[in-house]
Amino acid sequence: MKKIVILGAGLVARPLVRYLLDQPDFEVEVASRTVSKAIRLINNHPHGTAKELNLKDDAALREEISRADLVISMVPYSFHPKVAKYCIDFNKHMVTTSYVSEIMKNLDGEAKRAGILILNEVGLDPGIDHMEAMRIIHEVEEKGGEITSFISYCGGLPAPEANTNPFGYKFSWSPMGVLLAGKNSAQYIKDGQQIFISPEDLFENYNIIQIEGLGDFEGYPNRNSLPYIDLYNIKSTKTMLRGTLRNIGWCPTLKKIVDLGLLDEEKKEWTGLTYNNFLRRLMNASLEKDIKKALSNYLNIKEDSDIIKRLEWLDLLSDDLLLIDKGSALDILGAKMLEKLQFEKGERDMIILQHTFEASYPDGKKERITSTLIDFGIPDGDSSMARTVGLPAAISTKLILEEKIKKIGVHIPILPEIYAPILQELKDLGIEFKEKKEEI
Repeated sequence: MKKIVILGAGLVARPLVRYLLDQPDFEVEVASRTVSKAIRLINNHPHGTAKELNLKDDAALREEISRADLVISMVPYSFHPKVAKYCIDFNKHMVTTSYVSEIMKNLDGEAKRAGILILNEVGLDPGIDHMEAMRIIHEVEEKGGEITSFISYCGGLPAPEANTNPFGYKFSWSPMGVLLAGKNSAQYIKDGQQIFISPEDLFENYNIIQIEGLGDFEGYPNRNSLPYIDLYNIKSTKTMLRGTLRNIGWCPTLKKIVDLGLLDEEKKEWTGLTYNNFLRRLMNASLEKDIKKALSNYLNIKEDSDIIKRLEWLDLLSDDLLLIDKGSALDILGAKMLEKLQFEKGERDMIILQHTFEASYPDGKKERITSTLIDFGIPDGDSSMARTVGLPAAISTKLILEEKIKKIGVHIPILPEIYAPILQELKDLGIEFKEKKEEI
């Protein structure tokens, strides 16, 4: 039997682990600092084991990797290069769902010499987004066409019936990851013009995106889209934008959260403060002034605005004591949002991923291609976020160990031999894009 070692037992690990345990020829070990999480994932399966492992214990980590046929790293991205180097030392394949860092890219030669594949970005975003994008790009190119515009939006959201709070959002993964993404700058190209957006202006630069069957959403740019022109080899494109999708009201609210300094990461002492006084300190507002009036003046919005109502719903205007005595404003906001923006038992999450291409052909024909994935979580089961991140990694692991993916070196899933079988199996599992074509 082939042995797979999975490092990490976080929120999206369950579908990955269960898929691999269901394969007849695999032995699966989940190694986690919190071994109780690993035990729950294995759930007494005869081909599974749970192990306690601290990634800072280099000797123990090397030992685990040496006994594997393939290592799946689902731990924080900063650990991936270390895991990759040990995989190279022991000639073991590696799979991650994280973005490829420069350090990882630079391991390509060593990985090739070791005869191993280090496959990164094989989750949802990044992952499924690359695969479907390349499928369509290659299809257009096979017909002699070229891509002139590519716009992509992805969002993990509550399903419509679970959209029950004023923020239109519930956490299906790390709150800090969601909030820290709001501190990134963004770059993209539109109609041949490069556009740069500073972090403080990110949430002012959104568009209304219509998703058929679901209605309107807010879409804002995600980091730097420009490298994807070369990555996808579509130098003909005049527009390249990758963005994030949220329910209506998110962007204006997050803009004011940024303006308040609630994403500040500087550690401070807050002992004995209420949320009300915490906000006053951020605004340098006196105790005598009504908190809503202070917010209205500071943020230049009306006292009865939806934004102030959202902050009030989050208890940030309350006289409750802070949950955190020492930490950053971001820590305080993250803890409160995690408390309030939770999925209730039986509620579903929803993934939306939509690519919109414009293509031109030698005969003068121009075409718009829209490919949309809408996937829902399973009530009281796996979230859509967990399925769409975990299953591509699991499927690629199986294909590598079955030698159906034979590439070596450092890769992401943009080659047909990698993406085609993964997309096909995802379709078999009910994770499927709907494509719409129209002449323009």
